[in-house]
Amino acid sequence: MTIPSYFSNTTTLSLQQLLLLSLLTTNYTQDSPNYQNPHHQHNIMESIFIAQSKLRAELGLHKVKAIPNSKFQRHGTKAYASAINRYGLQPTKPGPLTSGKIRDPSTNWTSGKFAVGAIRDMWTSLVEKTGDNKPGEVGAQDQQGDMEYLCEVLIGTPPQKVLLDFDTGSADLWVRPDAFKNDQSSTFAPMHNKSWKIEYGDGSSASGFVGQDTISIGGLVIKKQAVEVAKHVSSQFSQGVMGGLLGLAFKQINTVHSTMGIRDPQPTPVDNMIEQEDIPKEAELFTSAFYSSRDLKPESFYTFGWIDQDLVKKCGEEITWAKVDNSQGFWMFDSTSASVDGDKIELSDNKAIADTGTTLALISDEACDALYKKIDGAAYSEKYQGYLIPKSIKVDSLPEFSVAVGGREFVIQKEDLIFAEADESNYYGGVQSRGSMPFDILGDTFLKSIYAIWDQGNSRFGAVPKIEKEQKAPEPSKDGDGAQKVICTLDKSPAKKSVCIANSAFVCPSDC
Repeated sequence: MTIPSYFSNTTTLSLQQLLLLSLLTTNYTQDSPNYQNPHHQHNIMESIFIAQSKLRAELGLHKVKAIPNSKFQRHGTKAYASAINRYGLQPTKPGPLTSGKIRDPSTNWTSGKFAVGAIRDMWTSLVEKTGDNKPGEVGAQDQQGDMEYLCEVLIGTPPQKVLLDFDTGSADLWVRPDAFKNDQSSTFAPMHNKSWKIEYGDGSSASGFVGQDTISIGGLVIKKQAVEVAKHVSSQFSQGVMGGLLGLAFKQINTVHSTMGIRDPQPTPVDNMIEQEDIPKEAELFTSAFYSSRDLKPESFYTFGWIDQDLVKKCGEEITWAKVDNSQGFWMFDSTSASVDGDKIELSDNKAIADTGTTLALISDEACDALYKKIDGAAYSEKYQGYLIPKSIKVDSLPEFSVAVGGREFVIQKEDLIFAEADESNYYGGVQSRGSMPFDILGDTFLKSIYAIWDQGNSRFGAVPKIEKEQKAPEPSKDGDGAQKVICTLDKSPAKKSVCIANSAFVCPSDC
């Protein structure tokens, strides 16, 4: 354990320093009496907030707005297909989609141990059954439509504004060549003999060269950050507002290689933030708060280097912490239970990862089946490869469903159990099967219900319940999470729009 320098040069420690030192040197476990002791944790967090407030003032840190992606369109089966592409999960329930290759032989699913990078490489294609029940390749999809939020990042000197997808399930910072022009940055330094390539299961890809440059996120300046500039991008990435992706997972799954084909993973922005001398131990983190347009004040955001203490206080509860296992590059923690209307489901040794790059919440078949058995009229659809919820359902009649983060369960807001319109009679559920994956994948469906603290410096994940009590509308529209009136664009011309009145379930008509 390394003690921060500001402790080492003093013989008399203040109360604030003693509290911080206690946090940094205590081995917190779920069995520890101090792990969730409210009084102890309150004092610790107050000290951390003081230190972070000082840093925020010194560096001029501010929130990074998570802007709703104008190209994002809700489509249940497509969202599930995106997860198959992303993680190579093999569905355990019938449907048109499956993964095209068996897993890498170095991956041991039984023990839950994975070869580093194996999950990213174990599948190469997404397969869809054709009319004669034979497999056929699924055509490349619009990857930009899968990104729900985009955030502004400054790259280079002078700074160039780029809208990136912040993704806690990957570890590359890559940009389109038209979004960031490296030859116009005086601080861009090429990293010779290094390249990168990302391939998705649907056939889309991006690749190029690597350099180091200065980036700024929410006022936090990070120097010598590896920036992967695309030379070749599939058409799915070549247009639109998304300028690239900023990975916030751990560097083990970064895709940079040497010219000899040897993996040479580069530090992520948070890795580099931690290495900088101006960032103290208690600020080696970032946070996220996602809202929907149903909420009265939908202001989704990230912070880097500080926790929004006003939001924590508004939520009215202390932060629950779960120890993170980052050995596979993901934000993975224990999630050993779930509950449906108070009926607890014990999930021995179960793990989950939190992933801002996945829209759905994907859980074990046991928990998934238990949830939908409590929803009147809900049924699994082989056609849509997912559970459907009848449109006749009232939100108040949906069950209370919660999943565990460490030793505490968090409720998923009822409105988010409904993801998108499937057909005239049904919605596609926001919670679906994780298939063959040995861990749950908690995407935006779950993350909208909490304020998440991604404490990389202390290898832990924090959560505070963030259920919005007042909403504009009770259920999502196909065009987002919308309100009673939804503006639907007829084509790419912004002049051609019509205002559609949503139906009784607040869903925009499909022919609008």
